[in-house]
Order: sequence, then C-alpha cells, then structure tokens
Amino acid sequence: MRIRRTTRDRLVIAAIALACAAASVSPVARPIRGLSLDILTALRWEIFGHRHDPAASPAVVVALDEETLRAAPFNGSPMLTWTGEIGRVLTATLEGGAKVAGFDVVVQRSIEQSEIPFAGGLLGDKVRGFDRDFLRALAGGAASGKVVLGEVLGGNQPVRPSQGQRVAVRQQQNIRPLNVHVDNDDVVRRLPLSFTVDGTRTSSLAVELASRALGATPELDARGRMTLAGYRIPGRVPNTMTLNFEGGADDIPTFSFADLRACAVKNDKDYFKRWFDGKVVIFGTVLDIEDRRFTSKRFATGIEGARTPRCAAESTPATAGLRTSTIAGVYIHATAVNNLIAHNGVVEPGPLLRLLIATLIAALAAVAAWTFRPPIAFASWTAMMILGVAGATIAFNYALALPVVEPVLASLAAMAATIGFRFVVADKDRRLLQKSFALYLAPHVINRMLSSSKLPELGGETREVTAFFSDIEGFSLISEKMSPDSLMTLMNEYLSAMTDVIESHGGYVDKYIGDSIVAVFGAPADDPDHAANAARAALACCTRLAELNASSPTFQQSKLAQRIGINSGEALVGNFGSQRRFNYSVMSDAVNLASRLEGANKFYGTTVIASETTVALAGDAFAWRELDAIRVKGRTQALKIYELLALSGELETSRKALMASYAEGLAHWRAREFELAARQFGQSAEIDRPAALFCARARELAQNPPGTEWDPIRSLQEK
Repeated sequence: MRIRRTTRDRLVIAAIALACAAASVSPVARPIRGLSLDILTALRWEIFGHRHDPAASPAVVVALDEETLRAAPFNGSPMLTWTGEIGRVLTATLEGGAKVAGFDVVVQRSIEQSEIPFAGGLLGDKVRGFDRDFLRALAGGAASGKVVLGEVLGGNQPVRPSQGQRVAVRQQQNIRPLNVHVDNDDVVRRLPLSFTVDGTRTSSLAVELASRALGATPELDARGRMTLAGYRIPGRVPNTMTLNFEGGADDIPTFSFADLRACAVKNDKDYFKRWFDGKVVIFGTVLDIEDRRFTSKRFATGIEGARTPRCAAESTPATAGLRTSTIAGVYIHATAVNNLIAHNGVVEPGPLLRLLIATLIAALAAVAAWTFRPPIAFASWTAMMILGVAGATIAFNYALALPVVEPVLASLAAMAATIGFRFVVADKDRRLLQKSFALYLAPHVINRMLSSSKLPELGGETREVTAFFSDIEGFSLISEKMSPDSLMTLMNEYLSAMTDVIESHGGYVDKYIGDSIVAVFGAPADDPDHAANAARAALACCTRLAELNASSPTFQQSKLAQRIGINSGEALVGNFGSQRRFNYSVMSDAVNLASRLEGANKFYGTTVIASETTVALAGDAFAWRELDAIRVKGRTQALKIYELLALSGELETSRKALMASYAEGLAHWRAREFELAARQFGQSAEIDRPAALFCARARELAQNPPGTEWDPIRSLQEK
C-alpha cells in the first residue's frame, strides 16, 4: 500500500505535535512544570493588581520582625525570654475577638529548664515560674479551642514546643504540623492538608485554623480528598492544596509584635477589637535571614513589614528593606487559611487535560510552520502564545491554572521540528520540482500542481485574458550581419530582459518563436487588471530596450527596435498537446489578433498597437491615440486600433497637440471630407508616419472621390 505524499505529511505533522506535547507533560519536564503557576501569579498581579481589600483578609499576621528585635524590652534578649510578652499579646488578641490564634514559630525550650550554673545554683531554679503568664495564656486559649501551636515533623526528632507548652495546650489536641510541600525546584506551591502523627490522621496547622474559624470539621472521602465546610479542596498532588497567592506584600495585614506589645501594655482594647475581631491570627517571624521560602509568588513579591495602622507611638518602625524573591514562611500558612475560608484554592488540570491542551497548541504551531514561511509562522506562533497566555491569565483570575509552560515548549518544539521536516524531506521534492520545471512552466502552474499533488493533464478552461505579442523589427537583416554566437548572446540578453519585465507585471510568457515573444496576462493566475498590466508591461519593455541600446555592450553592434501588439478577449488556457507531451498555453482568436496587431505596427510605423477591447478595459490611465479602423487577414469583422503612447500623466504637451490634430483629421476622413482631412493630416505628416499615410490617402480620394459603397476601413492583408 502506497501512502500519498499529502497523507504522509499530515501523519508526520500529527506525530510531531503529539510527540512534542507528550514530552512537555512527561516526568522529564517536571522540574519546569511549576513555572506556569509562577508566571500566572506574576501576570495576574501586573494586570489585575489587588483583587480583594487586604483589610478583608480572614488571616492576619503578628510579626516577630526587625522592629521587634530593636525595640525595648526585646533588644539584646533571646526569644526564650519573650514568652511573657507573647502571652500578653496573645491574650489581647483573643480578648479582641480573634476566632483562633496559631503559632508558626516554635519555642522549643523554656528558660526554666536551664541547667547553667548561676549565683550558687542553677539558672532554671532561679527563674522558676518565668513562663507562667505565657502558659496561662496558652491554657486559657486552648480551653476554648482558640490556640493552636505548630510543630515541624521530620525523622525521629520532630521540632516541637517545650513540654510546658504542650501540657498547657493539652498535648496533640491543639498542636498541628507546619510542614510544607516543596516541588522539585525547591519552590513551595502547595501545602499538605493532613499528616499521620503517631498513627493518627491530623490536619495541618492551616487546615486546623480554617476549620476552627469556620466551625466545621474536615472530612476525608475514600480517595483521601478533603472537604471543609462543603468546600471540596482541589489539589493535583494528592493530599495537598495548590496555594493561590496574591501579588505584592500587603495582601495579608501584618502587625509588628513590638507595636502590639506596647498597645497591650497601655490596655488599648479598642485597637485590638478593631483589627482582630473575627480574624485568624498567626504568630510568626518576618526576618530577612530566617524561615524564607521561594513560592509561586516569587515573581510578584513586595517589601515586607508592618503595613497596618499603628497603635503605640513608643515603638519605631524598622526601615523597609529591599524586595526579595522569597517570603516569610508565616505568609504561606496565612495564604492557605485565606484560600480555605474563601474557597479559592487553585484548580490545576489533570495530566490528560494538560496533554490535550499541549497537543492542540503544538498542532496549531506545526500547521502554521507547514503552511507559512518561517518568519510568518513564528509571528503567528507569537500571536497565538500572547492570546493563549492572556486567556490563561484571565482564567487564573478565577483560580483555574491552565498550563502555560508546557504548551509554549511543546508548540515551539513542534514548529522547529516541522520546519526541519519541511526543509530536509517535504520541501526537498518541492524545491527540486520547482527548480526543474521553472524553465518550462509558469510558477503558478507549478504551485497549483504541488498543492493538488496531481500531475498535469490535458485540458483547459475559458477565461478573459490579454494576449501580448512582440517582435524585433528587421530581425532577418540583423541576423544576416552577425555571427551565430553573437546573435545568440544578443537574443538571450534581449529575451531575458523582456521576460523579466513581462513577469514583473504579472504576465506569463507562453513561448518564444524565434525573436517573437508570446505572453498572456490574466492566466494562469487570475488578474482583473490584465489589460492595464499588459499595457504597463508594453511601455516598460520599450523603456528597457532603450536602456539596453544605450548601455549594453552587446547592443552596441546592432540597435534593436521592437513592435508590440495587445488584444483582450476570451481564450482557452490550459495544457495542450499530445498524451505524452504537452505544454501550458493559450489558444484563441484573441491571440491571433494580437499577432496581427503586432504586424500592423510595420505598416503604421508605430511601436505598440492595442485593440479597442484592450483600451476599454485598461481605462484612462494611459494615453491612447486612435489610429484607424482596420480589417486584418483572416477576419471579416472590422475593429478600431489604438497606439499606446505613454501613461496619461507622462504624455508630453507636443504629443497631446499631435493627438488632437490627428483625431480631427480622422473625423474629416470618416465624414468623406477628404480635402479637409488631407490638410489636417498634412500638418504633421513630416514627423508622424500614420498622419503621412492618411494624408496621401486623403489627397488621392480628394482627386478621385469614391462611390457610395466606400467605407473608412483599411484592410491589412499582411501578417
């Protein structure tokens, strides 16, 4: 079974698109897959900006920040000694109406357990009861289910709060894991929903905080998918939620711990009520060197810091630092809480849908590369990518993360592979055919044959065309005076120059007959302006021949003059010949008449003669002089013929006067006013061959008037 070339090419293009798409979604491309989320997060931020009022954020952050490290009484003191003030602020936030408070910071040790010698004893014994206020605050909040401490799972030594804190919050009842999910490129884009601790399934800190704020318990189905308050949490990676980060750095209200401590000291309950009522409060470090993470927000970060109205004037805000690509880990949990409460976790398509999208885009790119030249194909691909990324950005605004990187890579690879296939395999045959037949067939015929994948066959069609026939004046005498080699050089240069002019105006050179050129305008390619283009080509041929006569060394020995005939009409165009050999050509009386008009130039002493049909089609863009009404050999019907002088805007004033005088003489001639005609033609007979011919004829008829059967039509019997 033999496969047609077009079928083979289509199968190859389809295979290229599918292979490139499959490679883009395969495990090999996994390290770059997360880039789609990163890019969409950045684009959405740049295009849409803030989608929500930060003040409406369900989660807020209490930041142990640079300001806290520098403010009294914390400057110079280790965090183990801050516990009493942390308890003070925790109590103030809960009394202000916070639904629940969580700790992203883990205080592993208590100063009360210190065994460092001090003042004749142990330091721990000297400061016994130091954490009492903090533990009371934890116990009070835990009793009402409003405090959740964090721990970090890992190996046999998890990072957990101190023993006193664990007892205060009733052990694992109010302790949840802080671990995050890190992709292969060390970027956090997802957060685990649950963990197994000591054989018991337990929620992550963010899920626990959101569930307590919503007053709902997370539910797991048989496939391990989690539902919270009726919201089926989406996640492409099992048991995770893809985080929907906002852009910038002010999406989650952040309070400096130092400012809140000062506010709690002065007992400003209104401030805490105003900013913490109904909120999920997360305590965490926001420092430049501690707990920093790359996330899918890494291209859309901002300068972190306390960005809410301050409470106490005693504290001094730290100077804002530089923008970095990382964010503090506490914002990962705060974002997760917001996503869970707002039901806007990111939905990522599964492998099959990603493959289908990548295949579609790759197929479009491959088709463009197959259909267009590489620059146009690349421009089409660029436009397609811009539209695709714009659509994906709009979809991401509604928490749907369509793939971006995979389709881009798949389509780019498919386009490159298709161009390579065209160059190495497919277009090799096309280039060979074009190169081989360009000397024999019209380019349009070759392209039509290639596009149809069919060999030429006998047959044609009727269409309106303009036939162009040219000849060299006195060629026989010229050829007698020249050697065969010189004559060949002369003719090759002449025919090449005229052919270039004709084809540049849309004409098709049908054949060469010795020194004659037979061309057609309007076939094989459609050309509604075939008559005007033929007229322009005739003028351009005259100009080009004058240039050759003046400048070409080949033409110095023999100056050439040409005669051109143009006629428009219906013709049969197509492949003519025998079953074994044929040629694309044009056949009709219109072509024969163009040959007769070329010969009429010899009688009238003109260069370009066109029929009245061509003049009517070409229009007023040209300066035409009506020469005569003639009847050529082989035809009984008379026709008017016109001399093509120039473009309308380029006709000289003297030629205009000559045309007017000639037209007046022709009017007298047709009115049988022979004496007046002879007098009118005689004014230009010495410089104008057609006027001299009419002058002689008019004088003869003035002396010997014709009978009533006379008509003003000249019969030309010569070819």
